[in-house]
Amino acid sequence: MSMFQYIARVITMTAATVLFAAPFAAAEQGGRYWVPTTTEPATPHQRLAAKATTQNKATTQKRARSPLERTRSPLAANARLADSKAHRLILQVNTNDPAAMNLALNNATNVAQYYKDAGEKVKIEVVTFGPGLHMLRDDTSPVKARIEEMALSAPEVSFKACGNTQERMHKAENKDIPIVRQAEVVKSGVVRVMELQEKGWSYVKP
Repeated sequence: MSMFQYIARVITMTAATVLFAAPFAAAEQGGRYWVPTTTEPATPHQRLAAKATTQNKATTQKRARSPLERTRSPLAANARLADSKAHRLILQVNTNDPAAMNLALNNATNVAQYYKDAGEKVKIEVVTFGPGLHMLRDDTSPVKARIEEMALSAPEVSFKACGNTQERMHKAENKDIPIVRQAEVVKSGVVRVMELQEKGWSYVKP
């Protein structure tokens, strides 16, 4: 092959390549050929690595909470813990028996002291109705002095007097029925016990 023929062949091949590449490029730009727009990891190992990267980003975003949010979580946990340690007790007195009244006060004192020593909060409510209202009557209570003392030494103990019983005694005795100032009159002693139990209070009858 002469030099002239060799040069002519090279020129011919170059021209054919240029002529073929131009239509292909135009077709590609015109959308006649599919061109991938995203890259998918080719191997399972690459796909696992990409998934791990996505999960790490999500974890980082969850951890990037504000200082206020990080502060609220421990505070909320402490509040729930404090609520779980709040103890509440109902002591019912419905008999005009000084021994039963003193037993109720003994129980209230012991429970209050127990949780005070344990560093836990407690609420104790002594509810009286029926003949037990005499426990809180200012004119007939045999434990009036003890109630006055407990009001100062054990503020976590409260006393409730049944209003229905007070009204019945008023009609029967035809006079006002005074209640000690340390006690509060409620509409119904029995209903009061029911409502406290429905709220989760523990119930004990001395």
